[in-house]
Amino acid sequence: MSETVISPDSREEALHTGHHPDLQHHFDDMEQQKEASSLGMWVFLAQEIMFFGGLFLLYLIYRMNYYPTFSMASSSIDVKWGAINTLVLIGSSLTMAMAVHSAHLSKRKALVGFLLATLALGGVFLGIKGKEYHDKYVEHHVPGMDNFLFVPEADSSGKIPNGVTQEQAESLKNNPAFQHTALIFFTLYFLMTGTHALHMIVGIGIIIPLIVLASKGRYNSSYCTPIENFGLYWHFVDIIWIFLFPLIYLINRTPHIG
Repeated sequence: MSETVISPDSREEALHTGHHPDLQHHFDDMEQQKEASSLGMWVFLAQEIMFFGGLFLLYLIYRMNYYPTFSMASSSIDVKWGAINTLVLIGSSLTMAMAVHSAHLSKRKALVGFLLATLALGGVFLGIKGKEYHDKYVEHHVPGMDNFLFVPEADSSGKIPNGVTQEQAESLKNNPAFQHTALIFFTLYFLMTGTHALHMIVGIGIIIPLIVLASKGRYNSSYCTPIENFGLYWHFVDIIWIFLFPLIYLINRTPHIG
């Protein structure tokens, strides 16, 4: 369903008549429209929390039951890229917050600029994630590959998690139980980070038309609900990553209790 773009002059004329051009016919006023829209966004985020909560619960159950294998599998993921992506998303949250602030102040150029910066940072995140996925493909760590094989390797300090020697690590490649458990870890890794990346792609698909409309003067202090709601969505996706990063990337750096 296409959205009619009203010129800035027509908007000014509509505002002078007492009827806001962005007020939908089934709402009494802009405040009621904003409250309904915000409520809908929070309900949507609540169901997203339940969705990701199920994934986190599933992951934690397997992690507690197969901690040694999960720890070794985690060490095969380059923590450097995960850390960089964490900083990228924190930066994108800042630019998104500044975009909302600019919309409230009716600063069109600043709004467009911060939205473009958020878009660029989102693209950087996906690019790095694509690089990580390619590395896992090259290493044959992708679930479903006929030649899937995980062999723990020493990190930069020459250590393998859980006190496993290199000889013991080599013997694990012929251990069906170990390989099956490693497969579970990488399945959850791709499932959780892939679902998160999908949400990032959806966010990028939404922010592009927002940038186009913002450049045409659609959003200002009197109407910026779409920018505010998208900001909530973007911050939520960033928060999900803040949990994913330590849970998946930093297992071998945290002591196991129990």
